[in-house]
Amino acid sequence: MTTSNTGSGDADPAVREELARLRDSIDNIDAAVVHMLAERFKATQQVGHLKAKHQLPPADPAREARQIARLRALAESAKLDPAFAEKFLNFIIGEVIRHHERIAEDTVNDSANLAN
Repeated sequence: MTTSNTGSGDADPAVREELARLRDSIDNIDAAVVHMLAERFKATQQVGHLKAKHQLPPADPAREARQIARLRALAESAKLDPAFAEKFLNFIIGEVIRHHERIAEDTVNDSANLAN
């Protein structure tokens, strides 16, 4: 039997069933990742407001370096490519810093508007 690599339509019913089961699992994991990221960003938004209120810088390079090292070690122990984990965390950190900068700017603008 020859199988096509263009999709699962030609596959044996048992193969299609297994593929569907695996994809359902992937979909559940993706949903969990999205929800975890949402919770993480809720927490980092609170950090951003706290930093802005106390005029702390949006970025904390020392903490970021510690987090990257920590995540790389976790990735290694989980058999995940540490370079991928670092890229993923750097993307998240970049977004968090961008949010913190916006929060700080909004806080400064709100203070200026109140002074006028």
